[in-house]
Amino acid sequence: MSNTIFTDTLKGIKRERPPVWFMRQAGRVLPSYLKLREQYSFRELMLNPELTAEVTLLPVNDLGVDAAILFSDILVIPEALGMDLKFTEKGPIFDSPLQDAVNQYSSLQPDVTKLEHIYKALDVIRERKPADVGLIGFCGAPFTTFCYMVEGNSANHTFSKAIKLFYNNPDISAKILEIITDLSIHYAVEQTKHGIDVFQLFETHAGLIPSDLYMERIMPHVSRITNAVRANNVPVIFFPKGLGLGLAQVNFDVADFVGIDWQYSLPEARAIVDKKVGVQGNLDPRILSIDDRTMLKKELAKFKAFGKDNYNWIFNTGHGFSPDNKVDNVKFVIDWVKSTDWGR
Repeated sequence: MSNTIFTDTLKGIKRERPPVWFMRQAGRVLPSYLKLREQYSFRELMLNPELTAEVTLLPVNDLGVDAAILFSDILVIPEALGMDLKFTEKGPIFDSPLQDAVNQYSSLQPDVTKLEHIYKALDVIRERKPADVGLIGFCGAPFTTFCYMVEGNSANHTFSKAIKLFYNNPDISAKILEIITDLSIHYAVEQTKHGIDVFQLFETHAGLIPSDLYMERIMPHVSRITNAVRANNVPVIFFPKGLGLGLAQVNFDVADFVGIDWQYSLPEARAIVDKKVGVQGNLDPRILSIDDRTMLKKELAKFKAFGKDNYNWIFNTGHGFSPDNKVDNVKFVIDWVKSTDWGR
């Protein structure tokens, strides 16, 4: 792991300010990314290692963030399991979601060669990124990936068909989750071999089921992935959006840092999360769409007191960017984090 303000913070080393990066920072709001999209499809940008590296580093060059996160998608795992995936203007769509399968898991056969282009991209990124910028790898957590694979698309944000399968057929669900986890471990460990400084596990839909059920049926799969990554001396950030009070059970056995969504204040989250675990977050990304920065400045001011005393904190949003976020607001936030006297 390189020594940067980002990686030092991951190690618990006191620095003059928190590091700052954002989820979905490599697209959505950047004019330079939108210009590339006029020439290339989303899939073309993902499949070409040179283009993937270029997009990954755009927010470093354009915004000045402290870390670059691999430009990819959480659905590369089901695609590598043999599912046909299309990226459309309305989001990703599976031609044959698991809800339509007679035997929901028998057709899932891993082909690890379908992930090779991602490792090549990581090699290019590592060669090109500035020395003072961290590199983040990632994949989707098993439950979120399961929801997309069963539902077939993201149009229904309640993932009703996936949740129905999860409750009605726990044995089949467990089999699918196991298959996802096995390939995710391979994928995550390979990323560690290609120079990432930290690995983030995205559980975007943790809040779709009760937290006690999440702990019982999903957390063992999460821990298998995070433990495999940490066994390769790479720290892990776990982002369980919507987990609520279940955060109290995300201890140091699970991850080094935990991402906090915007439903909690950081002091509230810090009070219930294991003291050994660092926190990341949690600016509401929707505020980045406003025209008058008065409210944005008030929100940012709340973070100063927290950042003064909490050295194991990474500034981020509580979820990823959306297309209506304003790039000028994003740049304003980054400049504010970097120019603020944190009193450390």
